[in-house]
Amino acid sequence: MPHPLIEEFLAIEPLSAEEIGAIERSMVIHRYPAGHLLLRQGEIADLCFFVVSGCIRQFTAQNGEERTTAFFTEGNWVVSLDSFTRKVPATHSWHCIETTEVVVGNEQRESDLLNQHPGLGEIARKVVERLLAANQQETERYLVSTPEQRYTFLLTERPDLISRVPQYFLASYIGVQPESLSRIRRRISSVKTEKS
Repeated sequence: MPHPLIEEFLAIEPLSAEEIGAIERSMVIHRYPAGHLLLRQGEIADLCFFVVSGCIRQFTAQNGEERTTAFFTEGNWVVSLDSFTRKVPATHSWHCIETTEVVVGNEQRESDLLNQHPGLGEIARKVVERLLAANQQETERYLVSTPEQRYTFLLTERPDLISRVPQYFLASYIGVQPESLSRIRRRISSVKTEKS
């Protein structure tokens, strides 16, 4: 069974045995405890991550308040594209909600791998395209939806988050206070009961 990162790449493009071997040899895998900060707002994001297991929360702090802006789980890339590519301070932090195992990438390892195997550049390009597209979709969806619609989206598209993520992080993510999220949950539950 190939490593989840190899599976991710194979879903994008075929790989030769030599390319798979090179990727496997270049992989650096770390396991971080729950509560660990992978990145602090204001730092330069010189690392990127592929989540093998666990859950990472992205948040921004303003005026002493944290606002959750994303969750990353198995199979997700965690990349601060602007900070990583332009070497500017990150506008967010990354916090491990659970014990989290990741493949850790940096610019040097990526460059070495692409120099040895230029064909992998196409995969790298497609990964970045997918990240940009997903980011755009999420931003647009957030701007045009209500908190209840955002929560309903999580229920249908990312139901695992409902049981894995503390309610106050979910509330912050959809843009309400925890009490309001409780009301939203009760309302959705009662609608489901009426329909059944």
